[in-house]
Amino acid sequence: MYVKVRTMDGKQEAILTISKLTEVKDLKHEIENELNVKVELQRLFFRGKQLENGYKLHDYNVNVNNVIQVMMRIKVDDEESIASSSSSESSSSANTVAATTTSTATTNESNSEREDASENETLVEAESLYYKIGDAVDCLDQTYGAWFEGIILKIFKKDDKLLYNVQWEFDDKAPPFNVSESSVRPRARRLIQFDALKLGQKVMINYNVDDPKETGLWYDFTILKTDKGRRVQKLTGTLHIGRDQLLENRKVNPNGEIFAIEESKLLAERTLEDEQHMISNGTRRRVQANCNACLDNPHKECRECGCRVCAGKEDEHNLLLCDECNDAYHLRCLNPPLTSIPEEDYWYCLECKNDENEIVKAGDKLKQTKKKTNENSNSKRDWGKGMACVGRTKECSIVPSNHRGPIPGVEVGMCWIYRVQVSEVGVHRPHIAGIHGRESDCAYSIVLSGGYEDDIDNGDEFMYTGSGGRDLSGNKRTAEQSCDQTLTRMNKALALNCNALLDATVGATAEDWRGGLPVRVVRNFKLAKHSKYAPKVGNRYDGIYKVVKYYPDTGKSGFRVWRYLLRRDDPATAPWTEDGKARIAALGFKPMYPDGYLEAMAKNKSNKKRTALVEEINSTASKKKQPPKKKQKREAYELESDVLKFIDEDQGNAKVWNECRTILSEGKTAFLQRVSERFTCPCCLEVVFNPVTTPCAHNVCLSCLKRSFSSGVHYCPSCRYLLEKNYKMEVNQLLLSALLLLYPGYQGGR
Repeated sequence: MYVKVRTMDGKQEAILTISKLTEVKDLKHEIENELNVKVELQRLFFRGKQLENGYKLHDYNVNVNNVIQVMMRIKVDDEESIASSSSSESSSSANTVAATTTSTATTNESNSEREDASENETLVEAESLYYKIGDAVDCLDQTYGAWFEGIILKIFKKDDKLLYNVQWEFDDKAPPFNVSESSVRPRARRLIQFDALKLGQKVMINYNVDDPKETGLWYDFTILKTDKGRRVQKLTGTLHIGRDQLLENRKVNPNGEIFAIEESKLLAERTLEDEQHMISNGTRRRVQANCNACLDNPHKECRECGCRVCAGKEDEHNLLLCDECNDAYHLRCLNPPLTSIPEEDYWYCLECKNDENEIVKAGDKLKQTKKKTNENSNSKRDWGKGMACVGRTKECSIVPSNHRGPIPGVEVGMCWIYRVQVSEVGVHRPHIAGIHGRESDCAYSIVLSGGYEDDIDNGDEFMYTGSGGRDLSGNKRTAEQSCDQTLTRMNKALALNCNALLDATVGATAEDWRGGLPVRVVRNFKLAKHSKYAPKVGNRYDGIYKVVKYYPDTGKSGFRVWRYLLRRDDPATAPWTEDGKARIAALGFKPMYPDGYLEAMAKNKSNKKRTALVEEINSTASKKKQPPKKKQKREAYELESDVLKFIDEDQGNAKVWNECRTILSEGKTAFLQRVSERFTCPCCLEVVFNPVTTPCAHNVCLSCLKRSFSSGVHYCPSCRYLLEKNYKMEVNQLLLSALLLLYPGYQGGR
């Protein structure tokens, strides 16, 4: 791989081709050769850490094209002065390490509706038509968007609106808070039998967003489908998180706990039975445990949520939290023990405490226990030179990782030299795996690289062999088939794309194959050994395919494999056809290198084989597709009528849209790139979602602007234009509609 080294003043810079396993001392010698800075005068920094001898670049997570800064020591006449200077710098570093007391923050503080308890004095006490003090209710927590048990302590009135002062019933340490009437409802008490459920009915169920198989929190759920099996009962519908966020097509196994949502009832109409129901019975609904180790058992010793030394949970006022790892320690259990809470700003445990000899002021110590390589290993293999060993330097954020269909801004025929680039643009996220998907959802993309002898490629249609059945131990990338494949994990994910019921025994065939879920297909240059449709270099995006059928078969190796027939279903012409090649030339697509790659290879004369091949391909294509003295005209992008309508009506951003339109002649990819740059939120640095166009003509995400206001900052994040405290935040629906059409699916991760 290659990295950049740059002096602190920015006057000198060099590109070095090195390995991840290069030791720091060897790197210093390379720098001496390039920048003429003697080894003994070098101090190297990367992301706030000082690079020390005895470590490798891998220990510091140095990646391709990263910048390592070089600070030059002051040259002195004798070694004693150097040692003295180094000692004084180390002691200065040690003085920067401080300690701090810790405070336990509750999720209640982030609720935008809640007000500080001290403000209650300025509110006027009032009475409600539906609730009274002491009522047991369910209250909506805005942090999680879930319902928790609460008790009404007081009722206030502010600006003709009622506020309820509520205390969480099963969390004595959380302070009371104020919420509006829409966040309160009578405590759920009635369980509904599965057979009594109706389609379209809204109920309250337990769901874990991160792991649906585990116990979670209590959310509202609108039923769209019921599935009653012999052993398992499942619901499919829409999960309501808070008031605004909806998670559609969620499958839930309620385990017999489905609560009816109680309606508010006038106090004057309450019966004795109603009054009894509004009194808490002291029973808490099952919820996700904060600590998975002890399941929040207060009587069980636990080093995860208790003291890391004695595992005890007693004397919470004497538990000290480390500001690095967040582990807790009793004052008496420390070595040496402390008699009182430290008064400094920060406190670190022995595991995290910075070594005064490692860092100067910025950053933290590199821990040997985490990434230190084995010095006793006899292996001489250097795996850190190639591009296959580098990690992503960018992340596709325009769509979520589980996005189905094309990636906005990525056109059929685009080609990237390395797989890591394909991952960075979001077309195929894994670095090595051939299938990207989720067993519980579907497959999103696949790569054809000729890895299985049973693959057959006919261009618009190909036979694909599933994954598994190989022994890849010992860090092998490929091996011969050694056992049967099973329809699990990624094989099952790809089968779910077929428009037919899943059958793990004999497979299935789709009657309407076009109705299946889309799969992005990338062809790798290694496929050229078996297929004439593969690119000569790199990894080419060939468009959307659909799974026509899948079935088990006996492969050439004698073991069972799962085979899939995929057929192309993309409006763009295939890149291997004459029309497709002409389109690629018109759009100006050429194989793309990683950032800084060509510059690095220009210095490394021994590694130009692939670069020369790409240049030859580009040169040949140019000669075939354009006259020698006439510049090729690129295919312009014409805005769709529905997109154009929203853009024309968005007068608040007319100037920005006009600037973006000037680049339409360079194609769709260039236009989308310009739009994403001009409509980037200054807070989250993503394409704005639910955009608010300010009076100063800047665009900010609604959630980002609300967060800014809740922190007491009432300025435009871009230009510091003063916004009123009661500024009405309205979503620019015209801009939002245009962005949703230009970047379909980008709202999925927002």
